[in-house]
Amino acid sequence: MSQKVTRCPAETTLNFIGGRWKIPILWRLFSGVKRFSELMRDLKGITQKMLTQQLREMEQDGLIYRQVYAQVPPKVEYSLTPLGESLKPVVYTMIEWGKSQGAICPLSEGKKDELVSQVV
Repeated sequence: MSQKVTRCPAETTLNFIGGRWKIPILWRLFSGVKRFSELMRDLKGITQKMLTQQLREMEQDGLIYRQVYAQVPPKVEYSLTPLGESLKPVVYTMIEWGKSQGAICPLSEGKKDELVSQVV
């Protein structure tokens, strides 16, 4: 991986996961492979165009794999790369920090123990 000069290394992290939808997409992919339609259904309020754009950016950044199956109708599945998997502790820490500030995270309920066991 090439090195980039930034004012702060946290900028690099934000370049990968910044934006409204990347963290929720990653969170859903932490539990395994998802089809485009599953992500659309799970991410309330996202448009098809925005989901496509976010997934393309994440694929270009090396965070996710995109597997296309040659069949009718087309089947596309998304999964995390090792780089994407390496963000689990980052996202978990962000969730815990948000909770300490009074935020409620319905996404993390029931998945906390599963995620902790994978991080530790």
